[in-house]
Amino acid sequence: MMITTGDDAATYTIQRAQKLAAEFAVPYIKRAGRSIPKLASTYNETDFIVLVEQEVRIMRPGEPIMQFHPSMAYVRAKRLLKGEADPMITHSLIEPGDHVIDCTAGLGSDSLVFSLYTGERGKVVALESSMPLAALLTEGLRSHVTALEAVNEAMRRIEVIQQDHVTYLSNQPDKSVDVIYFDPMFREAVHQSAAIAPLRGFSNHNALTEEAVKQAIRVARKSVLLKEKWDSPEYERLGFKRIQRKTSKIEYGVIYP
Repeated sequence: MMITTGDDAATYTIQRAQKLAAEFAVPYIKRAGRSIPKLASTYNETDFIVLVEQEVRIMRPGEPIMQFHPSMAYVRAKRLLKGEADPMITHSLIEPGDHVIDCTAGLGSDSLVFSLYTGERGKVVALESSMPLAALLTEGLRSHVTALEAVNEAMRRIEVIQQDHVTYLSNQPDKSVDVIYFDPMFREAVHQSAAIAPLRGFSNHNALTEEAVKQAIRVARKSVLLKEKWDSPEYERLGFKRIQRKTSKIEYGVIYP
């Protein structure tokens, strides 16, 4: 993976790119008017994180561009701010000020909702094993600007860590976190989405393991939550109580330690 900017980048954008490259210990390269395919050929690299003003993208030659955006999380956030219920929040038993670990962060949609709800006194750690996705999420959360300041502040509070969740959880003390959340990549897509489809090319497609759930139960104080398809056998395999939702193809499973 390499990090660059768009053409004619402002000094501030270049500084952001250099900072992100240092954080992930990968090269920063000047764009110098070169296309991404040209850079890929020159440096024998496939994945590029490209920073433009207040935005960040993953670009891989021959594949759709993936850009950070809150997407449906923004809609859910607006509903929360209006006082409406969110099933993930309801079933997790979470409260303002709680500590959450999102073990499969992806584009950070659920982390954002958790962060908004837990507030300034809360803590949300977003784990992502894929380096390109972790870099995209890190920069996106600190540079993307929405029309709602409460959402912007919630994004800035999230701590992104590039690490396998089993490794991370195994190093946490017993009952040290309020809620632990899993949203693994579905084995089959629930629906086609132009915004989400590119994510599948970078995500970890491994099934959630029994060891991961065991560690989560040990670490969690309030709940371990799993998001999956309504007909998924994962709930039963991993010991989660399925919470049926009549109007959705997505359901939650929960373990209350």
